Amino acid sequence: MDELARGPRPSAAEFLRANHDVLLADWQQAVFEHLGRKDSARPPWLIDHMPELLTALADATELGLEALDERLEAAHAAARLDAGFNLGEVAREYALLRRCILHRLEALEQRLRPGDLTRLEETLDQVVTRTMTFFWDMKQRILQTLDRMFEATLDDPDMETLLERLLTRQMESALTVDTAAVMLLEGDALVVRAAVGMGTDEVKGMHVPVGQGVSGRAALERRPFFVRSASTDPRVLLGPLRRAGLRALYGLPLMDGERLLGMAYMGSRTAFAFSDSDVLLFRAVAQRAAAHIAHAELHAREHQARKEAERSLALLDSLLDAAPVGISFVDKDLRYLRINGMMARINGHSVEAHRGHTLREMVRGGTVESIEQSLRQVLETGRPVQGSVVEGPDPVHGRVGVWRADYFPVRTPDGVLLGVGTTVVDITDHKRAEAALQQAVDFREELIAVLGHDLRNPLHAVNASAFMLGKVPALDTTARRSVDRIRKATARMTRMINDILDFAHSRLGGGIPVTRQHVNMEELCQGMLEELQVVYPERPLVLEVQGDDLWGDWDPDRVTQVLGNLVVNALQHATNDTPIVTTLRGEAVDVVMEVRNEGDPIPPELLPRLFDPFKQSNRSEQGNKPRSLGLGLYIVSEIVQMHRGSVRVETATGDGTTFTVRWPRVPPPMGYLTP
Repeated sequence: MDELARGPRPSAAEFLRANHDVLLADWQQAVFEHLGRKDSARPPWLIDHMPELLTALADATELGLEALDERLEAAHAAARLDAGFNLGEVAREYALLRRCILHRLEALEQRLRPGDLTRLEETLDQVVTRTMTFFWDMKQRILQTLDRMFEATLDDPDMETLLERLLTRQMESALTVDTAAVMLLEGDALVVRAAVGMGTDEVKGMHVPVGQGVSGRAALERRPFFVRSASTDPRVLLGPLRRAGLRALYGLPLMDGERLLGMAYMGSRTAFAFSDSDVLLFRAVAQRAAAHIAHAELHAREHQARKEAERSLALLDSLLDAAPVGISFVDKDLRYLRINGMMARINGHSVEAHRGHTLREMVRGGTVESIEQSLRQVLETGRPVQGSVVEGPDPVHGRVGVWRADYFPVRTPDGVLLGVGTTVVDITDHKRAEAALQQAVDFREELIAVLGHDLRNPLHAVNASAFMLGKVPALDTTARRSVDRIRKATARMTRMINDILDFAHSRLGGGIPVTRQHVNMEELCQGMLEELQVVYPERPLVLEVQGDDLWGDWDPDRVTQVLGNLVVNALQHATNDTPIVTTLRGEAVDVVMEVRNEGDPIPPELLPRLFDPFKQSNRSEQGNKPRSLGLGLYIVSEIVQMHRGSVRVETATGDGTTFTVRWPRVPPPMGYLTP
């Protein structure tokens, strides 16, 4: 009665057709449960073939096994193999489908017509068997072809030969394939570089612009293409393929990750379409070809980079060997990695002997401690150490040598410290010349100081005697002129000796000594001009004063010495009988002293070094004017600097020459810049 109430039993075909969509949903759910509710690593998970499979199962249970289309199982197996499935995963799909059908029957509490469940089981078994067999045969075929392709690479052929061998293996494994080729991307075009089969010689070297034709468009979009009748399709731009009467033409891009390498295609003159197994096999060949192309390009780039690196290293080695300085590079353990010939000779070993050995193994003596300390300082701080002086035995010249050493960190482009570089310059001759020059300068200055002291005493006696002689009333005019010449000469000699002593003092004692007192500038200058007027009675010496406050803290002897040197210098270079005018001007901070004479201007080339010692104006040698030591203006500059003041000169044709000295009333603080 229960079976009559539920109606007649459905056939297996009726059940499958009525529950088609539910079974698909159950199967998908079962797949996700099998995966642990995670998305498949190879989407889509075969759902694309399942609707056709359920329909084929329904037809086969109703019409018999002969109604099954083998192409469905072949496509099913090819898709799984292309996705990287193994036999177990393929079998698991059908097992899940079988379980879903049985669970649906139980859920509906339906029983199929007698014998239909058995026929359904047999049909499923047949589908599984044929799919697994096709899957296994196809996989073996691919593996055999891959083995043959591997054999084609053993003798390391060139790129074109290798690609043609791979294409030949494809043609040998697929009987319907009559031609195959590889087009490499060169610039903005695909160029046929390897071809086998029909039209090989004609098609080699031909170009197809990217984006044009069926192959150029497929390359631009990074996708496979298929043409059913290549001989009549205008999108096929390679004329030899059309003339050969090709039918099926299949191509796919050769990729290295996201980078396009080119295109590969195969064609058939007999078939309008390629089987799934032929397409799958061609994909495997294309993948292998792409891998070899990428490897060859990488190898070529590495080879070129290696050649460039070797060339650069050769140039660097030549430069290092030719360099007149010592150069080396040590790692963090202070082991020599590179060293040039000069540095190796300084260390007393060959270049080859240094490589891989430590500093202490190559450098002997007391210098190794200071060198190692500098190297480790660079490693610890990452900053260079410059200007180190190293003194030690020089095996190159057989003497004690002196070198200037600079140490600097060596880093990778991303800042990782690799080691320390060192440059060494031989400064032995420089140091010897410097020492000899210093010795000569010291000797000259000591000699000047000694002579100055030894000459001053007899000069005082001469000056005193001339003074006493000038007091004698019985002297005639000629004798009195002679006494005046003696007094002028002794005064001039006294100034020269004072300048010499001050110069020696400034060079040997750290500056001209200054003893400050609160004094009046007008009184000091008036007194000095009166003394000079006695010596030079025929020359007018004029003092002009502007302002009332001319007081300040100065060394009175040094102030009068400055004025005396400037006035005497003016007398030497002024036009005869023209006055020498000294002007004093009181300002808020300074007292300004100006000494002006009329005469030819100072030559411009002398101005930059006018206040240097022993610099003499060529004008002093004109006529009968006496030659000076060239220390007067130098002493002026030194004394003014000790008072924190300034001195400058202005000279021009028609205006004469004016020296201006600014005397600060109170010494400015240290660091004050004088105007």
